[in-house]
Order: sequence, then C-alpha cells, then structure tokens
Amino acid sequence: MARWRIFTLLILLLLVAAAAGGWWAWRRTPASIVWQGYAEADYVKVGPTQQGLLTQLFVGRGDKIKAGAPLFTQDEIPDRAARDQAAQQLAQAKEQLANLLAGGKKTEIEQARGNLADANATLVRAEADFHRAEKLLASGFTTPQTVGQLRAAYLSAQAKVQVNEAALAQLHAPLGRNAEIKAQRSAVEAAQAALDITQWRLSQRRVTAPTDARVADIIAFPGETVAANAPVVSLLPPENIFVRFFVPERALSSVHLGEKVAFSCDGCRSNLFGTISFISPTAEYTPPLIYSESTRAKLVFLVEARPPRDQAILLNPGQPIEVRPIPKAVKR
Repeated sequence: MARWRIFTLLILLLLVAAAAGGWWAWRRTPASIVWQGYAEADYVKVGPTQQGLLTQLFVGRGDKIKAGAPLFTQDEIPDRAARDQAAQQLAQAKEQLANLLAGGKKTEIEQARGNLADANATLVRAEADFHRAEKLLASGFTTPQTVGQLRAAYLSAQAKVQVNEAALAQLHAPLGRNAEIKAQRSAVEAAQAALDITQWRLSQRRVTAPTDARVADIIAFPGETVAANAPVVSLLPPENIFVRFFVPERALSSVHLGEKVAFSCDGCRSNLFGTISFISPTAEYTPPLIYSESTRAKLVFLVEARPPRDQAILLNPGQPIEVRPIPKAVKR
C-alpha cells in the first residue's frame, strides 16, 4: 500500500513539473533574432588613363583626403613635347589661313588708289576737252579730226579708270580662292583638335581624388611604370561602407528591401542602423567567415544593408557585426 502511494505521488509530481514547464515556456520572452555579418566596402581604385612612369605620390595609407586632392603624377616630358608640337602646327595653320584671307600689301593698295585718282583726274580733263571741242566744231572753230582725237582720248581715260578700279578691288580681295580658304579652315580645326587631345593627355598625368575618402592602400610607387587603368591608389569613401549579413532560409520572408535593421558590434556606439539595399536571390551554405557548429549545414541568403554616411565612417571593413530586425512599431 505504501508503495502505491509513493508511485501515485511521483506521478503527481511529474504532472505538476510538466505543467509548470509548459507555463514557463508560454510566459517566457522569445529569444531575440540575431543575424551574423560583417562590415564590407566598395573600394575606388584610382589609376592613370595611359601608361607611364610614376614620378610622385602625394598620399599614404590611412590619409583622409578631400575630392580634388592630388594623388600621384606620371612623367610628363613626352606629352609636353607633343603639346608644344601641336601648338606650333596650329599657329602655322592659322597663319596660312590669314595669308589666304588677306589682300595686297598696304603700300600696294595705296599705290593703286593713287593710280585710280590719277586716272579719274585724266578722265575729267579728257571729258571736258571733248565736250568743248564738240561745241567749237558746231561754230566752225575746230576740225572734225581734232574732235575725233579728243573723243578717243576721252574713251581711253574711261578705260584706264576701269582698269585701276579693278586693280584696287583685286588687292582688297583675298589671295586664296574659296575652295582653298575652306580647306585651310578645316586644317585649322584639325590642328586645334590635335592640340586639345595633347593637352588632355598632359592633364591626365596629374591624377586627383574623385571624392572625399580615406586612403585604404597604395598599390604602386614612384619609379614603377604603370599600365593604363592599372590601380595606383585604393580609396575608401565613407558612403561605400555597408554591412553584409546572412539570413536563414526560413526567415527570408521577413526581410524586405528598404527596411531598416539594427547593427551592434564590440566597441560600437548604440543605435546603429542601416537600410536593406540588396537581397541575394541565390541560397548558399553558411560562409566560413561566420561558420559555427550550429550553422554548418544551414542554407542562408546574403543580404546587404547600408548605414547613413555619419554612421558608416564608424565601421571598418571586415569588422564582425550583429544584425537585428527592428520591430515595426519602433522603426526609425
């Protein structure tokens, strides 16, 4: 009988314990959701637009620079020579065009004007003599032969005036014909374009920062010949820092583009957050960077979130980050 009572008591104790466990599991706060990730960045790798010898480097690793700050220079001697040659060719083409557009010399034009004035004076005198002889012929005071000679002199004076007018006009007209002038104008434009190209190439030998950034790395040093577009300086603009984290497959439906998530890390200030900017469409196994025994066989999706610029500068690429969803009621 005593054994039966003990057995009944044990059963009652087990039932009470099970009920208490169920009640505690129902009342306890669910574990918070935490996704593992790390800070990452899109680096801006700056290099020359053309091959050349690296001559100077103005920055070092870790320097904070502003947009437009000098980064490095290349050897300019070949481009300076090409620029000077193009400038001389342009000046020569302009002189040739000016010569085609110009008329006679100033002294030649003055001489032609004097000849025209003399011819006009002769014409006036010959015209007067001819008309006076015609009147004298009517009254019998001169002969027809004399009138004929004066008429010929008058016509000759008219012809000389026309000749001198044409000579003066010729001196004022351009020396070149229209086709020659048009061709030379094209030559001037081509020479100007060649000068612009050489000037641009020369300007590209001095490379400046495209944006405010921190110098992340120096890839080439003075004395090295750098190929076109080969990186020399690696820059890290603050706005290019973001957080990559991995969401389990079962939680993917709760993550959406444009939503905000909270960040936390060792030594970081509180209230860090970012906006989800990318969700990978492809599942993958947990990457080695955040690999653990509990997640070794789980499929996850890569998600990226970008913090505001003033918070991004507080993060360092490669830094472990914990990411938590922000409840909808308290979203910023």
